[in-house]
Amino acid sequence: MELESKNQLQVSNADQQSEGTNFFKTCFNVINTLTGIGILSMPYAVYQGGWFSFLLLIIFAMICCYTALLLDRCMNANARIKSYADLGEVAFGYKGRSILAIFIYIELFLVAVELLILEGDNLEKLYPNMRFTIFGLRIGGKTGFVILTAFAILPTTWLRNYGALAYVSVGGVFTCVVLIGCVVWVGEVDGVGFHERGVLLNLGGLSTSMSLFAFCYNAHALMPTIRNSMSDRNQFSKVLVVCFGASAMIYGTIAVLGYMMFGDSLKSQITLNLPTNTISTKIAIYSTMINPFTKYAIIISPITIAIEEKWHICMSRPISIVVRTTIVASSVLVALYIPFFAYIMAFTGAFLSVAISLLFPCVCYLKINKAATRFGLEMMIIMGILIIGTLIGILGTYISVEKIVNQMKH
Repeated sequence: MELESKNQLQVSNADQQSEGTNFFKTCFNVINTLTGIGILSMPYAVYQGGWFSFLLLIIFAMICCYTALLLDRCMNANARIKSYADLGEVAFGYKGRSILAIFIYIELFLVAVELLILEGDNLEKLYPNMRFTIFGLRIGGKTGFVILTAFAILPTTWLRNYGALAYVSVGGVFTCVVLIGCVVWVGEVDGVGFHERGVLLNLGGLSTSMSLFAFCYNAHALMPTIRNSMSDRNQFSKVLVVCFGASAMIYGTIAVLGYMMFGDSLKSQITLNLPTNTISTKIAIYSTMINPFTKYAIIISPITIAIEEKWHICMSRPISIVVRTTIVASSVLVALYIPFFAYIMAFTGAFLSVAISLLFPCVCYLKINKAATRFGLEMMIIMGILIIGTLIGILGTYISVEKIVNQMKH
């Protein structure tokens, strides 16, 4: 899940609120939310943990599906819960709401940073010898591509018609299908083959794998919005089961294909491994590069709206543009200073996604549903998720930060 699709759906669901979406439309919305830029790192995630981590990919889908079902139960128990932040307020008051909102905003910002790094990496692969002169400064390829991407994206962040933003973002839905098709073509037709055996288990990279999986299945912040958009909300639990299962199949397919093709030579994004001289590779990279242009503005829109409403500047157009430009500029600085796609994704997954998708739903559910605190099977499952999530969060955050620091020293 990815968060880059979450806010797109907030827009479309608002338009559908009056009539409600049916079962199949809701399934499409949830799958679109779950499958995003994380698909590029699925082969790398399996490479980090070995074939055993593929089993964890399935287990994570089941755990995240269960915690999403807990959110559904919370909403059934209290009609005041209309958004993920409402969940924190109902359970723990204003402080709970503030904590959940902060986690969501930080995660959205880091996903925006990831989109810029993604664009820089893939453009550099297509044009490795490109150099730029910007404001009189000679800038290397990747840095220049990140800056130029930011300039291209910037006008879309000034839009305040979020219906228009939703229309712009439709192009990003198609990229997952195109990417898988191109990977299969490269392996089967372009001669790369599927001959790599890989390793069964790599304990040293297992925490990185789990952090990446947590990032990919984290769509929980939007679940209340999607549920409220349904015409028949009693079917939402079935939607969750179908969509998490479908997402696991999509992620599993690209993970197996990529690991069998490139084995231990896998890079943080599958597109960086594809041979540069083939048409299929260019199609895969160009389709992947659509993501920043279609989704960046929608990702940062909740952050800009929160700032503008907090300081009552939403009615001032010039100040609004300054705020949005500042956020874009700050994301560029982070992308240039810490240009490590997989490690930032792992950090986001371990520190933020684990909290949003595993810990907060369980804790809030126990607070809202007092009967769940009685010892039994449900309580054992929830406590197990809390323990596992805490361990992954601590270990994954430590290892990802350590890797980022080591990379920055080189």
